[in-house]
Amino acid sequence: MNPRIVRLFSALGPLFGLLFVIGIFSASEEVRPYFLTGGNFKIILTQTVIVAIGALGMTLIIVSGGIDLSVGSVVAFTSVLAAKLVLNGVNPVMVVVITLLMGGLIGCINGSIIAGFRMMPFIVTLGMMGVVRGAAKWMGNNQTVNPPKNPLNALMALTKPQELYPLPIGVWVAAALAAIMALVLRQTVFGRYIFALGSNEATARLCGIRVAQQKILIYALAGLYFGLSGLMQFSRLTQGDPSVAVGLELDIIAAVVIGGASLSGGTGSILGSMIGALMMAVLRNGSNQMGMPTYMQEIIIGIVIVLAVGLDKWRQFRGVRQTG
Repeated sequence: MNPRIVRLFSALGPLFGLLFVIGIFSASEEVRPYFLTGGNFKIILTQTVIVAIGALGMTLIIVSGGIDLSVGSVVAFTSVLAAKLVLNGVNPVMVVVITLLMGGLIGCINGSIIAGFRMMPFIVTLGMMGVVRGAAKWMGNNQTVNPPKNPLNALMALTKPQELYPLPIGVWVAAALAAIMALVLRQTVFGRYIFALGSNEATARLCGIRVAQQKILIYALAGLYFGLSGLMQFSRLTQGDPSVAVGLELDIIAAVVIGGASLSGGTGSILGSMIGALMMAVLRNGSNQMGMPTYMQEIIIGIVIVLAVGLDKWRQFRGVRQTG
């Protein structure tokens, strides 16, 4: 097969997959009148925000050859933190700043341990997942934190729920950040370093890239996005819940992999990850519209993840054959 066609298929594959999923749910005469509406697509976009923002950070980590399993716990922790700050009368702007910085601090700790002790990201972030989840439960006294109404609730508020517009502020924030990070990943030196680390860390080190510093920076930046996801989670629920976002890291990783990123590192794109996040939301929404039980949704999403990883392995195999 022509290499250009293969590259085009790899780039457009996630988009074709999204259109295919939308087409499946649209084919049902019972579901179509409720699925293909502006109000429903507003719900889908709103449901995509938390996973999409988390996927921005996870894309950087996975492209660099790492992984982060603590995302769900960080989202829960930062949502509780935001709720506690609002409850204590802290200015909303400071709530945003402190919440983001806390997410960045957790990411910085992850990156420092991984880079400083050369430990596997899987093990480090698995441990951090438990630590941060426990900290969230401790901060919230093992119960939800319910602050009064505040301006941050407007980030994910659904106004005119029967119409597509206006979209929640969170949707526009996610779209703007995705555009910025796409430029950073493809047009900056930092972005090229991320791909270099994922492609071959040893070669990157020999080329003069300060691997340890770059890893810390990558995990810290990703942590900022995870903190922002926690803020959006707080806005959506209007409360801080230490038990929320269990398994969210799997949805975020799945979105990035579905979007074309390789778990081996060195491959991925922001656009693909955003499409992957949207596909996850469409799958869940369409399944609900069809009346599928939760376990069936989990089975379907699990199959999609396996197929996405299989496609990634196929792309790697093709690449080896073409270079071999």
